[in-house]
Amino acid sequence: MKIHKRLAIAAIIALSITSLTACGGKDTVADTAAAGLPAVTANAGEAPIITPPTGAAPATLQTQDIIVGNGTEVVATSTLTVHYTLMTWSKRAIVESSWSSGQPATFPLSGVIAGWQQGLPGAKVGGRRLLVIPADLGYGPNGSGPIGPNETLIFVVDIIAVS
Repeated sequence: MKIHKRLAIAAIIALSITSLTACGGKDTVADTAAAGLPAVTANAGEAPIITPPTGAAPATLQTQDIIVGNGTEVVATSTLTVHYTLMTWSKRAIVESSWSSGQPATFPLSGVIAGWQQGLPGAKVGGRRLLVIPADLGYGPNGSGPIGPNETLIFVVDIIAVS
């Protein structure tokens, strides 16, 4: 009986240590890679590190909260202030990042690509959301600037303010 009790206590301690360890350090969503989505790591308040998986891009919009915010929620009519990083799926390279300039971007959600309009509602201030956006919800067959035609986009968006 004493051995079972000691094993139970040891198991509880091990679980507690594992849980506490997961709370510190870098913010990571381990199941993104398992789901075929890019892995995203970084400390909160820092530019994300994005590691896209190999293989075909998803055909539909994919979203994943990397950090769940606890502030005001994004709705379709919101004006947002965000930090973001954009990577293309095919080139696996960062195309643009507000972190580079150190200046977040502010805009009405209704004025951006459909992938953001569909993928950001529900996110909250203080949160970080991964968006994998197929071409039909991004820049389509024409592309835009450094983004080629029919390109799947990977965005990591930090919600700073919502009004």
